[in-house]
Amino acid sequence: MNIVLTGSLGNISKPLAIELVQNGHSVTVISRKEERQKDIEAIGAKAAIGTIEDVGFLTQTFKGADVVYLMEAWEGMGSIFDNNVDFVAAFTKIGTIYKQAITQSGVTSIVHLSSIGAHTDKGTGSLYLHNAVENILKQLPEIVSIKFMRPVGFYTNIMRYIPSIKTQGAIVQTYGGDQKEPWVSPLDIASAIVEEIEKPFDGRTVRYLASDEVSPNEIALIIGNAIEKPDLKWLVISDKEMLDNMLTAGMNEWIANGFVEMQAAQRSGTLYEDYNRNKPTMGKVKLTDFAKDFAKIYNDLN
Repeated sequence: MNIVLTGSLGNISKPLAIELVQNGHSVTVISRKEERQKDIEAIGAKAAIGTIEDVGFLTQTFKGADVVYLMEAWEGMGSIFDNNVDFVAAFTKIGTIYKQAITQSGVTSIVHLSSIGAHTDKGTGSLYLHNAVENILKQLPEIVSIKFMRPVGFYTNIMRYIPSIKTQGAIVQTYGGDQKEPWVSPLDIASAIVEEIEKPFDGRTVRYLASDEVSPNEIALIIGNAIEKPDLKWLVISDKEMLDNMLTAGMNEWIANGFVEMQAAQRSGTLYEDYNRNKPTMGKVKLTDFAKDFAKIYNDLN
């Protein structure tokens, strides 16, 4: 098949492109950076250099594709530390551009990387952005089949805990305890997308993606053992303290408030209500596997 991927050579798009090429597909990877062309071609794919904000470029690149994979790249939208960035407007713009390019190119099979929390427009904080884009894509004619992929929290997000581990000797969030929640590896996301691309398309479907289910306390234990800090704790602070810390650091106010609201949904379990009704088969990469990669990066920063 002729497959077009957005996302350049990121944590998901790179292993996705490699696996599709290995499976014999013709793969085109969109990237805004010209220097990525050699890397894209090195894995056996074709490079399309341009921006996803250019409807004409996307339309031309999508033409003739059997399947197009869509994701919203935060890169290029602006810094989360810039209060002048309107992320709702930015995501809405990208979703609208995708809809226009799909319509004009005639593509009828889409795989869209969405997110946990996209099932609702209320109570999920900044994850609302993914609900907004899903709803824009749902406006496409019924002839366009869409597979909405909703991964849970990425293991790679745990890298954000490194500063507090180094400065406070703890993971610090607004929720914690022994209640398990799902996490996913980008590698398992890529493999699941390959599965969906290679299966028939029919209408609009949703698939949740997860690799493991672990509690905050288990994360602290596993990560702590991996970095030889067996006493590492997961500490819980108030929503207000977290918000104040982020705003003091200069974070975009909408993003900061959205993060706090998202963690409140994690704490109450409401974030996972639809996931729990549609539980997926777990992927292959477990937290203990990721912990080894975490330890390498953590130790390199010493």
